[in-house]
Amino acid sequence: MRAPRARRAGFTLIELMIVVFVIGLVTAAAIITFGGDRRDTELDKEAERINALLDYAREQAELQTRDYGIRINDLAYSFVVFDVLQNQWRVADEDDALREREFPEGLRPAVVLEGRPIVLDAKKKAIQDFKPQIMIFANGDLSSFEITLQREGGGGDRNRARIYTDEQTNIRLLLPGETEPKGVVERTVQRR
Repeated sequence: MRAPRARRAGFTLIELMIVVFVIGLVTAAAIITFGGDRRDTELDKEAERINALLDYAREQAELQTRDYGIRINDLAYSFVVFDVLQNQWRVADEDDALREREFPEGLRPAVVLEGRPIVLDAKKKAIQDFKPQIMIFANGDLSSFEITLQREGGGGDRNRARIYTDEQTNIRLLLPGETEPKGVVERTVQRR
């Protein structure tokens, strides 16, 4: 009888395939965690929120046949409504969706109205002057505007979101990295 052969030293093909598979999984997880798309989700979320609130305020203005508006400072924004009985602007406090909201830490707004940049103050207290910068008329029209949100210290389009009106007063949103649709002219004033 022959003596059984000693098993050769080394790994089988199946063992090697399992090791390569595990290394691939770990590498993929590391790439997704540390690499990947480094989008500023807080910036995206705030731009989408303002866009949705402007659409909502426009809808409310048409349904209620009342003029609405938005006030913006360096730290917060607030929706206002024109009170015809008192003949003045006031906070739209009857609708919780249109309450005053603060910008997330590190985000800075810029506003352009009718092609002119607006200087925003840095009030820490509630907005006291209720006259809106951006008008939302009862018939659904809006004043021509552009709101830009940008991360402090971050330059370029990759760190900037824009909410603006086009020629037909449609509200448009461009998130960081997105490009302007063809045929739409950007109204931002170039800073020197």
